Amino acid sequence: MRKFGIEPMGDSALLIEFGDRIDEGINRLVQAAVSRLEADPFPGFVECIPSFAAMTVFYDPIRLQRSSGSGTAHGYVSTLVTEMLRSMEENVQPAREVIHIPVCYGGEFGPDLAYVAELNGLDEAEVVKIHSGQDYLVYALGFAPGFPYLGGMPASISAPRKATPRLSIPAGSVGIAGTQTGIYPLETPGGWQIIGRTPLALFRPGQDPPVLLRSGQYIRFSPIDASEYNRLAGGRG
Repeated sequence: MRKFGIEPMGDSALLIEFGDRIDEGINRLVQAAVSRLEADPFPGFVECIPSFAAMTVFYDPIRLQRSSGSGTAHGYVSTLVTEMLRSMEENVQPAREVIHIPVCYGGEFGPDLAYVAELNGLDEAEVVKIHSGQDYLVYALGFAPGFPYLGGMPASISAPRKATPRLSIPAGSVGIAGTQTGIYPLETPGGWQIIGRTPLALFRPGQDPPVLLRSGQYIRFSPIDASEYNRLAGGRG
């Protein structure tokens, strides 16, 4: 197992860092570490939250089964986690799970598609072809419940965030910010360039789990027309 750093986060969590950049190989280590801890949780373990190059391990100090003289809760959990991660098989690769996300690009669903195309010297159809032409790794969820931060978007369709964010972005909107792309799960303010919208519900509070996606998965965008969007949206739960 390559080197990693552990830092305290308050009195009931550890931050474990595997790198300092957006990198698919580093993120695979994060996902493997999460799986290792969740498969064999120590007493007092609460949950792991993965991100791009790190994960946060939450624990309950009261439930830790440590003997007297074992030091602080942070030191005790750091030792447990270090031993578990050093014994982890780094080269174990999880099965690649690809989730297909239908998207209606342009028009009322993607008001910034024309801007992204013009900025990059492309036409709108070329932007759609490039955007929907590869798989994207879900590095992390954040910002809003179920919002996926995706890696792997070609720089040829990159676009800066808006100087003035919109006050309201419809749920399901697919946006671009720099060389990242993502999907707004809820109607929220936002400054990403909106190029399309999916009829799928990414946040489903009445279901278990309440979010459609999870970190470590891959997604592929599939272009659909407005009639197909409306048909799928009509059956959304």
